[in-house]
Formats: sequence, C-alpha cells, structure tokens
Amino acid sequence: MGALTVALSLLCVSGAFGCFQDTGLLITAPKTMEALRGSCLMIPCNFTTTKEEFISTRTTYGVWIKNDSIWQNANNVIYNSSGTVTTYPMKITGNLRQRNCTTLFSDLITTYTDTYYFRIENRPVKATAVCDPLRINVRDAPGSPRLNISGDLRENVSVTITCSASTPCPHLPPKLTWNLQAEPDNHREGNTDGTFTTKIQETITLSDQHDGLTINCSASYPVTEGIKTAQTQQTLNVSYSPTDTSVLVSPADPLSVGSPVNLTCCCRANPPARVFWLTVSEGRAEQIGADTRVRGFTASDRDRDRLFYCGCANHLGLQLSAGRQLMVKGHVLGPFTAPLICKILGIVVLVSAVVTLHCCSGFFTKPVKSATENDYVESEVPP
Repeated sequence: MGALTVALSLLCVSGAFGCFQDTGLLITAPKTMEALRGSCLMIPCNFTTTKEEFISTRTTYGVWIKNDSIWQNANNVIYNSSGTVTTYPMKITGNLRQRNCTTLFSDLITTYTDTYYFRIENRPVKATAVCDPLRINVRDAPGSPRLNISGDLRENVSVTITCSASTPCPHLPPKLTWNLQAEPDNHREGNTDGTFTTKIQETITLSDQHDGLTINCSASYPVTEGIKTAQTQQTLNVSYSPTDTSVLVSPADPLSVGSPVNLTCCCRANPPARVFWLTVSEGRAEQIGADTRVRGFTASDRDRDRLFYCGCANHLGLQLSAGRQLMVKGHVLGPFTAPLICKILGIVVLVSAVVTLHCCSGFFTKPVKSATENDYVESEVPP
C-alpha cells in the first residue's frame, strides 16, 4: 500500500494526469527558468496555505528541496532559511511573513540543473508545494537576444525596433548593443511572472535605403569568468516604389544607321517592378513594349527624332525615366526654339497621360518577389 501511495504521488507530480493532491501549500512561480553558469538567478515566488491558517506573527522558515517532493532523502534539502542547511548558495530575499518566498540563487554551476520544491514551516503549518515544482536549467552559454519590429515594413512608415534579452540575474544584467546606435540606453522591465527583461529600442522612418539592412544585436552577460555574449540578427525587407529609373544605351552613341542597339531599363524597386517602354515622336506617344527590360533594334534615320522612355511600376507606385534621344551619325541637334520647347512640354504631358492610362487599366498588378530575385533590375544583353 505504501509503494502504491508513493507511485501515485510521483505520477501526480509528473503532471501525467494533473496534480490533485492538497498538500496545504501552493506557490506562484515560473514552471521553468533558464540561468547562466557563473551568474545568479532571481526566483520570483509567492505562496498560499490551503489547509491550516498561516499566522504571520509566528517564526517562519522557507525550505528548498531538490528532486524530492515527498522528502524521502534528507540530503535533498539544499537550503533552509533558518540557517541549518546552506548546501546551495541560496537566500530568500522575500518577506515570508508577507507570503513572499522570492529567492536569490547565486554562483550557479551546471550541476544545479534540477527540479526544486518549496516548503514552508510556520508551526503548526508545515507543507511542501508538491504540485508546483520549479525546473531550473543552468546553461553554459546565454540564449540569443530577440529582435522585434513593430509596424509595416514599407517606405515612409515609422517603425520601432526592439532588441530584448532575458535577465535571470537582475544584479548582473546583460548589456545590449547593436549597429543602429553607438551607445543605446538599456532599460530593464519587469514581466508579469516576476522575471525581468532588458531592452533597447530605436524608432526609424523607413526608406528604400533600409531594404536589405541587417540589424545585429548582442547581449553581453557578466559572469564569474568574465563576459559571455550571445548575438542575433535580422535583415529588413522593406517595400518601396520604383526609384532611379533610367535608360542605358549600348553601344554608347553616336550610332551608325543600320547598327544594332540595345536600350536597357534600369530601376530599383521592392517588390520588383514591371517595365514598359514608350517612344515620343512628332508629338505622339506610342507604347513599344512591356515586361522586357532590354529593347534591341537596328538604328535608323527615323530614330533621330524619337525620345525613348522606360517606366517601372509596382503596387506602391511608378516612375518614368527621363527621355533618351539617340545620337545617330549625321544628326545635328537643333537649337531649343520656343516652338520646340512648347512641343517638348506637350510631349511630357502626353507621356504622363499614357502612364495614368496604364495604371487605371489595371495593367500593373502586384508581382510576386521570388526568394532569389535581385532587387536591382538592371540587366544587360549583348548587342
């Protein structure tokens, strides 16, 4: 019968079917805590007695037991606030009379990794929190800090970037640094479970220049052996409308009539932009292609009076290049007379109308950016 009782107790403690024992003591503390070798661990703890009345005016002692909820082995008692047992470097810093059993566990080593139970002795109340075991894992290396970005990663949007690290030992908190600021202010915050977190923050307004930026954050923990550091990083994927749109001519002009020529449309955008081509000649605009970044053709006399434009567009916007006039041998550019200037202005208005027509017709749909596609859309095709 005794063996069966012990087996049932262990089954309840293991959590296989939940813990239904009323041992007279419940504690509020994290179920699992991670700690760093050579540092300390602050264990937030509060308790409630359920069977007998707790009298705060009585002498009260707190006891920590490792790996033994039913106290079969007296050697498993590793700390008693009465001072009778100090096997492990522990100290109850909370006020037991106020039911606060917060404990500082110092000079941690990996062999302290175990399951611990709290016991209260407030005669006649003597009870162990069998249903509330605390698992402590002492690691050789700290866990990586965490990066969080609040807000939409899109140009002209302000976002707050936060790097945070767990702080198991508030007396020896980590120092956080990153490549966004030279000397960021470290702030320690309390969590709802009584533990602590150290944070640094920065608010920035995103632009195309932030796309591809890798944020590196380091957390340096002081320990008895010196400093132990953990790092994390995250690369920003910022969406932005097309920019730096231009037309490149290959080979470089002046060109000979009958020679091959390539026009390349260059721009940057995220997601990648779709491309379209326009020509303007004698006051008329004409679309000459779409979805191809390189236009190849043979130079002719009629190209002398044509302006070539390329446009890049994604769901965030579009941008039109400046007009590019080819220099064909034997072609002399005329003076900028008043009628010519008026004509050019009319062409610009006409090109803008064509671009607007493309947008309204739904020609530009949001492209899907592949994992391997380069954001810079310049490409070259040999002539």
